[in-house]
Parts: sequence; structure tokens; C-alpha cells
Amino acid sequence: MRSAVLRAAGLPRPYADSRPLSIEELSAPAPRAGEVGVRIVRASLCHSDLSVVNGSRPRPLPMAIGHEAAGIVDVVGDGVEGVSPGDHVVLVFVPSCGDCRACSAGRPALCYRAAEANASGGLLHGDAVLRDGANSRVNHHLGVSGFADYAVVAAESLVVIDKDVPFDIAAMFGCAALTGMGAVLNTGRMTPGQSLIVFGLGAVGLTAIMAAAQIDGTRVIAIDPNTDKHALALAVGASAVGTPEQAAALVAEHAGDGVDLAVEAVGSARVMEAALALVTRGGALVSVGLPHPEQQLDVQALQFAGMGKRLLGSYMGDAVPARDIPAYIELWRAGLLPMELLHSDTVTLDEVNEALDALEEGRVVRRIIALDGAAA
Repeated sequence: MRSAVLRAAGLPRPYADSRPLSIEELSAPAPRAGEVGVRIVRASLCHSDLSVVNGSRPRPLPMAIGHEAAGIVDVVGDGVEGVSPGDHVVLVFVPSCGDCRACSAGRPALCYRAAEANASGGLLHGDAVLRDGANSRVNHHLGVSGFADYAVVAAESLVVIDKDVPFDIAAMFGCAALTGMGAVLNTGRMTPGQSLIVFGLGAVGLTAIMAAAQIDGTRVIAIDPNTDKHALALAVGASAVGTPEQAAALVAEHAGDGVDLAVEAVGSARVMEAALALVTRGGALVSVGLPHPEQQLDVQALQFAGMGKRLLGSYMGDAVPARDIPAYIELWRAGLLPMELLHSDTVTLDEVNEALDALEEGRVVRRIIALDGAAA
């Protein structure tokens, strides 16, 4: 199997020159009990991948990167039910165990056992199975390692989808759609007539806008310093767009004394502080981005008890993937979720380092990687 492997984090940009991801031949492992072998057809490059490459999201190295992907089941291990060879699947980066405190509370995105496995570079049902040419361990990225033409994953990392869903679209449902839409629908619980401001117009921020567009009477303000993304925000459902410097004026114009809900999809403590200040009394800020671990918030504490504001963390959009992915695909099928607008272009695995530069520079929303040689 061919895989993009990160052996050293924090290499200098441009990544097209420093080449942090090497394309390596790894031994293709057989699935163990509870695991499934998947032929990856499409993967999608996300800022969370970039956060591992630049070192702001520390992970055990070497690591086979990629956590947003879709493919075809090749073989199933012992004890696996509900998944068969030939099934089309979306891979999910939190494989819920079903037993822990979080899973028992109906919050599988916060599964304790999955968090431990993902942090260690292993899989839900055991240690890492990837090996390089020297037979040395290569860690899994969030139980997926999707920048490869093959992956062994826990059966709980899969959601079976209809075979008529294009893989270019399907790949984006494993992270972008779950995270952005879930931030609004599951974490923020937005209701008809409310107002929303979204900071950061990557795929997560744009799918948050799509989610709000499904709710009657919503007003959505989209904020990004990259004005090239403003037209796309309007196309997916935003009511108004602007730069960070224009945010306060836009809120005053469209939401009076503040928005009911803010979504921070940048990964910056400073942006979180600015967003919280624009939330009305009793409103909420949903934190979706992944700031560097050293960043600290500096906000007026009285905003919480004195104004009833809430700061809500949202990991994977508080999703229940087996429920949410099919539901979101149905919205796409009905023409209400224009995921195809997020698909900037398609490249090959050998172009993955150049793709990192394009994402870092804001030139793309979702660059799709073709693992079946069919890039266009």
C-alpha cells in the first residue's frame, strides 16, 4: 500500500520544498477481529491534517496522515457485522466504543476509548498495525490514515452509504459536514429566527452556514479576511459577508445588540474572544477550531454569569455519525446541502505537499486526493 507518512513535524514552508509528507510503501495489514480493510478511493485535506504537519496538534510520529476519506470495503475481520465487502463507506475519525461514559450518555464523539486510541496512534481494538519497509511501527492518524490507497480501521470507524453517492462528495461527510453542521444543529441547537455569525470560511465554517440555512428565518453573517471566499459563503446561505474589521458593524446591522450564536472555525483564541463579544445576552459561542495548545483565552468573566453567555466546545460537531451522515447525505441529495461547491479540485497522492501549501494559503476549501489514479 502507498501512504503519506509524516516523520517530522514543524518543517518550514513552503511544504512543496520541505516535503514533510513522504509517499512510502507500507505493508498492507490484514484486519484483526473487529476491524475492516478498506480500499480508499477519495480523501480530503483538512486543517486538522495541517495542524499535525505544522506541529500545533502534537501526535506520535511517524504517522500515516489523513482522517477524512471514503472508500470500498475490501475485507472484514472476525466478529464484524453490518459491513460487507463491496460496501461503500465514509470513514469517521472517532470510532465510538459504545460502552464508556461519553458513549453511554449519547455523546459518541467524546468516546473515552477512541480518544485514548487516537492519541496513541493505535486503533480502537488494538495497537498500530502499519509497518514501513524496515518493519518499524507507523502510527495511525485518528484511526483512519486516509491519505493512502488502503486502510485498516475499526468497524466502528465506518458508516455505510448508498453506492450512488460520488466519492468526491462522500469524503467530505466524515469531518467537514459532521463538524460544521453539528456545531450549529447539535452543539448550538440553533432555532428558527435566530442569528449566527461564523468566523472562518473553510469547509467547516461553510457547512455551518449550510446548516443554519436549513432553519427558517435565520440570519447568517460570514467573516473571513480572505475576500475571495465571500461569494462562496453567500452561495451556501450567508445573509451578509465581511472581513473581521467589519464584523461588529455587520452584527449591529443584521442582529441588533448581538447574535444568538457564534461559530469560531479558525482555531484562534483571539478570534474566540472577538466572537464572544458579539454574542447577545443568553447567546452562545461554539468553539470548533483547534488553537495551538499554548494559546490562552482572555475574556471578561462577567459575561457568563452577568450576561448569561455560554462558551461551548464542539468536537466533531457532537455528532452521532451513524445518524447524522445518512441524514446529511439526504439533505445533499435533495439539493439543500451544496457540498460540491466546497470541492476546489482533485489531485494525486504525490501532490499532497503542494496541497498543504494551497490549504495554508487559503487558495482552496477542500482539495480532494484521488487514491484510485483518477485525479482531474
